[in-house]
Amino acid sequence: MESYYESLIKPLFFKTDPEKAHEFAVSSLALLGKITPLCRLLEMTSQPSGLKPVEAFGLRFPNAVGLAAGFDKNGKAWPAAAALGFGHVEIGTVTALEQPGNPKPRLFRYPSERAVINRMGFNNEGAFKVAERFSKLPPPGKRRIPVGINLGKSKVVDIDQATNDYLQSYELLAPHADYLVLNVSSPNTPNLRQLQDEEKLRQLLSAVTEANTARHAKVGGKKLPVLLKIAPDLTFTQIDSVIEVVHQYKLDGLIATNTTLARPGYFQSVNEAGGLSGRPVRKRSTEIVNYISRATAGKLPIIAVGGIDSPESAGEKLDAGATLVQLYTGLIYKGPFYASVLARALADRQTK
Repeated sequence: MESYYESLIKPLFFKTDPEKAHEFAVSSLALLGKITPLCRLLEMTSQPSGLKPVEAFGLRFPNAVGLAAGFDKNGKAWPAAAALGFGHVEIGTVTALEQPGNPKPRLFRYPSERAVINRMGFNNEGAFKVAERFSKLPPPGKRRIPVGINLGKSKVVDIDQATNDYLQSYELLAPHADYLVLNVSSPNTPNLRQLQDEEKLRQLLSAVTEANTARHAKVGGKKLPVLLKIAPDLTFTQIDSVIEVVHQYKLDGLIATNTTLARPGYFQSVNEAGGLSGRPVRKRSTEIVNYISRATAGKLPIIAVGGIDSPESAGEKLDAGATLVQLYTGLIYKGPFYASVLARALADRQTK
């Protein structure tokens, strides 16, 4: 059965350029986030009642459904996320340097496949401006839901200088994050995925975890959780190497997965560069979540992303070993309040 969004609003949105529609959605939620009484009212109806919160990497999530990075790149819209039913939100990807991203057009919908291809290229205002915006908003511990900040490499920075680039972003944004994500898996920044190679990954994680330990010693309180976001295009042998490094540096979890460069089925004839997301990624993402869960005996928290657009696809990720799930492409096709639908469905699974 179609929702009002799918039958009435989506057809209008889909007549608009995808990136302009996205910008409108972000602006609308940014405005909603400033109307606190309305947000609280919406939250009362959109957040499932009586649901046992999810505990993960030292944080408490009111439900298991989060908004994935990529939607709120500059941290403008997240204050409204709880009002839509989300149990957490991840902003970014943010880079140390402000950058415009790749040339337009760079975002493409495929409605018949419930999919999107994007080659946005980490377009964002840069870590300094995003940190400045966060300094005027509720800090960690004073928010309705946890807010993660996703960090990436600045495009103009050479891969050999990537660690310093991430550290610049870390220093600016760590004070504002409930958890931090190192994104080494976007296909749209040249050479970024090389950071998933064992040697480069060790260098990056060593530096960031050292900075995180030093910050914890200085400011006290809970240590900031740090997670790593990986690609669906890794082999299981490569994933084994990633898990080994993650264990060595005591990261708090993995996010599986980012968009894919693969072009399965329908997309074999689509000549459009960028990362593919949505329903075509569902199976591979679930396979990787399950592999990581089994390889770590279920002890490493996993946030699952990829092809989540139904209670079945969300439940599938949890059954595979995920602790939390995130969606973004599913939101495009199902509407802004779909997180609430999923959260209620997952709550019902808990009681059966």
